[in-house]
Amino acid sequence: MKIVIVGCGKVGRTIAEQLNGEKHDIVVIDNNEAVIERMNDTLDLIGIDGDGSSMEVLREAGAENADLLIAVTDSDELNLYICLMANSLGSSNTIARVRKPIYHKDLGYNSKLRDSLGLALMINPEMIAALEMHRLIRVPSAIEVDTFARGTVEIYTFRGAAQPALLGKKLKDISFQKVGIRICCIERDDKVIIPNGEFVIAPDDMVSLICTPKNFSKFFKKSAKAKNVMIIGGSRTAYYLADLLTGESFHVKIIEKDPKRCMELSELLPNATILRGDGMNQDLLKAERIDEMDSVVTLTDLDEENIMLSLYVKQKTKAKCITKIDRIVFDNLVETLPLDSIIRPRELTAEHIVRYVRAVKNSMGSNVETLYKLNDGKTEALEFNVAKDSAVISKPLKNLKFIKNLQVACITRGAKVIIPSGNDTIEPDDKVIIVTTHKGLNDLDDILL
Repeated sequence: MKIVIVGCGKVGRTIAEQLNGEKHDIVVIDNNEAVIERMNDTLDLIGIDGDGSSMEVLREAGAENADLLIAVTDSDELNLYICLMANSLGSSNTIARVRKPIYHKDLGYNSKLRDSLGLALMINPEMIAALEMHRLIRVPSAIEVDTFARGTVEIYTFRGAAQPALLGKKLKDISFQKVGIRICCIERDDKVIIPNGEFVIAPDDMVSLICTPKNFSKFFKKSAKAKNVMIIGGSRTAYYLADLLTGESFHVKIIEKDPKRCMELSELLPNATILRGDGMNQDLLKAERIDEMDSVVTLTDLDEENIMLSLYVKQKTKAKCITKIDRIVFDNLVETLPLDSIIRPRELTAEHIVRYVRAVKNSMGSNVETLYKLNDGKTEALEFNVAKDSAVISKPLKNLKFIKNLQVACITRGAKVIIPSGNDTIEPDDKVIIVTTHKGLNDLDDILL
């Protein structure tokens, strides 16, 4: 695919990095010469130093022949204008980062306006982050939740100690198959293992399992449900998250410094408690009974504050803590800290766009529909559409020879979800979820020796 990316800030760079290894013809545009030079030096792409809203620059980038144009500058208005320009050149497939709720709402309800812009997808980073946080709060024991097959199947990642009933037992002795659950992979001491039935889970293992949300709730029925949530920082993400939670009868408190923003949130969120104050004030946190919270989400503008707050919460309470981090510079350090779930909005946004790109590519011949990276990128979970001429069709899985470090984790057939055994088969039009440590699988037949 030929893809033009306009805007090489945090999100644009991450999109380019993630697509770089997938054999796309990528052109990036930014008016920061140093950024373009750095991307030209480190990635296999063409960088253009210029104004992405210029018709001349878009022509130079080949926007009229592009399969997809992605506008991710810091300005909503500029992104929409760039999509309009690209559409006038003949590029009818565009993606715009749109952060303002009013634009997102108006464009969401006006299909004619979206069509006039050639707008295939609108990306709202704050909403994407809020949805991810909402999934994590819904499943308190999970550190990460990834969704497949339009929400009918999920991969849950949690620390072994969070589920004591699984410890000290061989996987073959746990009744996973009866309740439609499969352990996909285990990360232990920075090494990823695709486990067999003899494997025994340890408390410090990072465990990823796949099943339907209903089966997860049934098997792990003793997992407490969070009801009291404190959000520190009143950002747009905080608003979206609180709106989702209060709609499901969660008790939500938001602590925000700015009095004007507090007034806005009070009007927007009548069912939440809005408190004016400094979330770094320990006396305030104690007064607001942080020790009684089931979940705490740190959403200030500073990564340092979010990390410090989360460490304080982990020390003083039993609450699940979700930490927002924006800057990549902290990654190596953060991995060593005793934090629960870490949310990186720019990476989530990039992954959302990359999944759409794969869906477009799927319509052009590839059969990878969805891809998630697990275990800090060491493992991939891929959802394939099964073609009618695939070499895996109608053969019992036990008779197929797979490449090493790979597992057929789930098959969805219409509305039916199958956690497969060796006697199950893959049929045309199924969707198959593969978990593997191999990178770059583009076709379902690539799983065979």
